Amino acid sequence: MLIDEVRACTVCTKVLPAGPRPVVQFSPTSRLVIIGQAPGSKVHQSGVPWQDDSGDRLRAWTGLGAEVFYDPAKVALMPMGFCYPGKGRSGDLPPRPECAPLWHARISATMTDCRLTLLVGSYAQAHYLKTANLTDAVKAFRTHGPGFFPLPHPSWRSGIWMKRNPWFETDVLPALRRAVRKALGGKKT
Repeated sequence: MLIDEVRACTVCTKVLPAGPRPVVQFSPTSRLVIIGQAPGSKVHQSGVPWQDDSGDRLRAWTGLGAEVFYDPAKVALMPMGFCYPGKGRSGDLPPRPECAPLWHARISATMTDCRLTLLVGSYAQAHYLKTANLTDAVKAFRTHGPGFFPLPHPSWRSGIWMKRNPWFETDVLPALRRAVRKALGGKKT
């Protein structure tokens, strides 16, 4: 199975200080795909995607409880880099560049009922939307191709970003919750 192949990946072993431990969740029936950055050290240790403060914040933003969020039949969790990249000067290092080209298309091809993809953070937006400005991408959330919804990364730093961009809470979050509910509900339209 593809999930087993992904979880057994060792392509980046030599450059991962904590070693390989791909953290990903998906199934052919996943309707919502969340593409984030890369697992942090806590997620690397637990092996559970988004099982940290950022995940709590993301679940609050989307309105999803843990039971739905961690149900691969409904939600795919596919970061840009599947393994913890290590610590840098001002936070975690960027996601390893090998993962997305190696796995994303193969995984996406298995999900026959994908309805919405959340692009969480600048790495996912740069890859899928070819945009370099996170704030502009999030502000223009209605204009991105069908099925894409850009979001800032929900790290502790997002609180600072949200204070500078109050429209995120008033305009984006309600639209995000509606889009997530629609993606997870009923038949595909």
